[in-house]
Amino acid sequence: MAYPSQLKYTKDHEWIELAGDRGKVGITDYAQQQLGDVVYVELPDVGAKLKQGQSFGTIESVKAVSELYSPVAGEVVEVNAALKDKPEAVNTDPHGSWMIVIKLANPADAGSLLDAAQYEASLK
Repeated sequence: MAYPSQLKYTKDHEWIELAGDRGKVGITDYAQQQLGDVVYVELPDVGAKLKQGQSFGTIESVKAVSELYSPVAGEVVEVNAALKDKPEAVNTDPHGSWMIVIKLANPADAGSLLDAAQYEASLK
């Protein structure tokens, strides 16, 4: 699968789609493949303050429970409640199934993230 070029990536297999001082966060296709069938996603409350690299929740599959890590520091301003009822959407559309929207505390955080080509290279 091609990794969308408009997204930025972490080595922990999260992506962020930046728009101004906000970013939608999800997990990559590689991450969902490693997990297998996703059965549950635990997400933070709106208003939660996160540091870059801090765990913001967990994703559970039939094989394992994995932490979700924030690509940037900031405040959670929106949570994708639909994933509570349909966590399997992460498997079918990983780059379209966002988990949280974060208001960036420091837009410079995004400078340390990988672009699509760097992320793909990190998987090899």
